[in-house]
Amino acid sequence: MAITQQSWRQAFSVYTQPEVLGMIFLGFSAGLPFILVSSTLSAWLADEQVNLAVIGYFSLVGVAYSVKVFWAPVVDRLPLPLLTRVFGKRRGWMLLSQVGIAVGLWGMSLLPVGSQLERLAWLSVWVAFCSATQDIVIDAYRIEAVAVKFQGAMAATYVFGYRLALLTAGAGALYIAEFINWQIAYQAMAALMVVGVVSTLLIREPVHGVNQAAQIIEKTLERSLHAATEAGLLRWFLDAVVSPFLEFFQRNGRRGVVILLLIALYKMSDIAMGVMANPFYLDLGFSKKEIADVTKVFGFFMTILGTSLGGVFVLRYGIMRPLLFGAVIVALTNLLFAVLAVVEPNVYLLAGVVSADNLCGGIASAVFIAYLSGLTNSAYTATQYALFSSLMTLPAKLIGGLSGEIVAGYGYDGFFVYAALIGIPAIILAALVMRMPPDGENAGLKNQASN
Repeated sequence: MAITQQSWRQAFSVYTQPEVLGMIFLGFSAGLPFILVSSTLSAWLADEQVNLAVIGYFSLVGVAYSVKVFWAPVVDRLPLPLLTRVFGKRRGWMLLSQVGIAVGLWGMSLLPVGSQLERLAWLSVWVAFCSATQDIVIDAYRIEAVAVKFQGAMAATYVFGYRLALLTAGAGALYIAEFINWQIAYQAMAALMVVGVVSTLLIREPVHGVNQAAQIIEKTLERSLHAATEAGLLRWFLDAVVSPFLEFFQRNGRRGVVILLLIALYKMSDIAMGVMANPFYLDLGFSKKEIADVTKVFGFFMTILGTSLGGVFVLRYGIMRPLLFGAVIVALTNLLFAVLAVVEPNVYLLAGVVSADNLCGGIASAVFIAYLSGLTNSAYTATQYALFSSLMTLPAKLIGGLSGEIVAGYGYDGFFVYAALIGIPAIILAALVMRMPPDGENAGLKNQASN
């Protein structure tokens, strides 16, 4: 298909839309608390001479991000007193979670770590819970705010803001802690949550139309289980928790199983490789400074470039062709690491391979997020997307646990070939979904367009 220079300019102009630009600030708001209850918190605890076993237990607060699907139905359905009426369905929950994060971080900063570890742990759990809730509602807002063809661009600007937050709450907090103290560092991070609060106040609430198909499913389910006359809590559970899963399979039929398999396997090659990346660089003899320079500098900019290109590809070519392309290039970049494992170590070659990996990973991530966004029904946006995002990472993380044994048995070159091979099922499934009748994807597009 011939693409003119003018059409490419028009495609890139998507990044000038207010909703797309706004995702930078919402992405920043999402990324800031994530690292403050993970690696930055671990650094603070280690600096305070806290036992390593205790630091390990603190890492469990991150489980909140993996199980957010369990309270996503509440975010989808439960109106908040006053906040929902004043700010709307999404902005009300967004504002509540952001204020909760800021209060939690400020509370953490006031505690003497040595004598208040238990309270610090509870506040960390609170921040993680509010942060995961914010993720749920930001994802729902992103999907509902614009048409599906713009979701790749929304994902790209979100990733940009998220990465900036990781730098701020990672390196930035460490600098403040080094030159002042950890308490001031966490107070500064709490104050920076104002970025998310102001963004929430400025964005427009998405239009929430009535989805008649979803209403029919809910009424049918209630009648079939004789729940219409039962307690309101049971009806709410059927409508908010059971109906989103039933609706997905009713809309997609047997294709739904193939789609869920694709979601589970699409990121497997990429995530499995990432587990062994830093040990691989160190074993090749690269210094920590060289690794940081290449992965943080090149990695940051190439990921942003990749996600930006992914957003444009979705706008220009639709979702399915870029989705297949993303699966192919992510698998192929693992072979570049296999080559790096058997040649003479060279920092320029490392920079080239890392750049290619981050560029391709960025393209695939933006396209995949757009694909997942198109699969949701506007009546159950938060619940269904939370399910998809959990399914996207869980199998890959489980497979990633075997990475060390594979390296020990077959070497790094064998491991990276293995990482490329486990990307083949995703390629096959993406091609298979492309050839299926497009009812499932179009249904998702129509559901979003109705907003």
